[in-house]
Amino acid sequence: MTLEVDGLTHRYGNEPALEDVSFEIDAGEVVGLLGPSGCGKTTTVQAIAGHVSPTEGQVRLRGRNVTTDPPETRDVGVVFQESTLFPHMTVGENVAYGLRPAGYGPDERAAIVDRYLELVSLSDQREAMPAALSGGQKRRAELARALAPQPEVLLLDEPLSALDRGLRDRLREEIARIQRETGVTTLYVTHDQETAMALADRLVVMNDGQVAGVGRPRELYESPPTPFVASFLGRSSQVPVTPPGDPGLTLAARALAGDGGDRPETDVTCLVRPDDVTLDENGGAGEAHALSGDVARAVDMGTHYEVRVELDAGGELAVETRAEPPQAGERVVARVDRDDLLLFGN
Repeated sequence: MTLEVDGLTHRYGNEPALEDVSFEIDAGEVVGLLGPSGCGKTTTVQAIAGHVSPTEGQVRLRGRNVTTDPPETRDVGVVFQESTLFPHMTVGENVAYGLRPAGYGPDERAAIVDRYLELVSLSDQREAMPAALSGGQKRRAELARALAPQPEVLLLDEPLSALDRGLRDRLREEIARIQRETGVTTLYVTHDQETAMALADRLVVMNDGQVAGVGRPRELYESPPTPFVASFLGRSSQVPVTPPGDPGLTLAARALAGDGGDRPETDVTCLVRPDDVTLDENGGAGEAHALSGDVARAVDMGTHYEVRVELDAGGELAVETRAEPPQAGERVVARVDRDDLLLFGN
């Protein structure tokens, strides 16, 4: 195991930032640390890098406890959210910055700088100053600087968040290519679930300073362990659940009750993803998989329409469709396959 985070807990004064955070990263693996702003992602990265001393818990690299070691001895490369290139140094000098303390001679440093500038497609910018670089070039220069000492672990802390979407997508592909070519063990920190799912072998989803779910992206998307994970990894709507026999019977209650129609013993939360719903206009709602309601609005999203349905049972259901949508005020029936229901006991 290359990196082990074991029971990290940290407080800023009386304010908890992390609570018993644990996960592992295998050699060569890319793990996405994913969650909303303020969930503890950056504090976790700072604890791994050595910029924060956690209140409790350990950080281990290759089995060695480095929790109290200074950052410069940890063999960890970091690319932060904000640019940290030294403005008075050329691109080549920035990339070479961490090599002298590592004991490399002048010729070795020059060769390593050449290799990593070529890796990030910046060979022609070796003598340029950071001020002359574009936002994407600065990110690539910082990536080369972090990789040049050949760290055990590369930490990428929201490196693309300040870039426009087109550039962000291109650099995401570049990061994936560079990771494949170097094989460096990587922790990619982001609030962007699309980026995390595209890059990561596994995800660690955080919420309120705790780990909410760990697993492969597709597994977490299709079988989320909690309603939070279900809602964060893709959009979803909560469907009301009422006991069998009530006039407001919903598909979730019937799915849980089974053929016998007995009332579920526990309270249940039911979520449905927009692309798992189909709409019928002017239909009846007599099936176990159907919910009736009125269209509140329909919005053209370019690649699809998003329809919002106010359900008779209460709440609002989001539906994604590529067909011509019904108009606001129309009566519709939303149908969902039982296998597509995301059910959680409370």
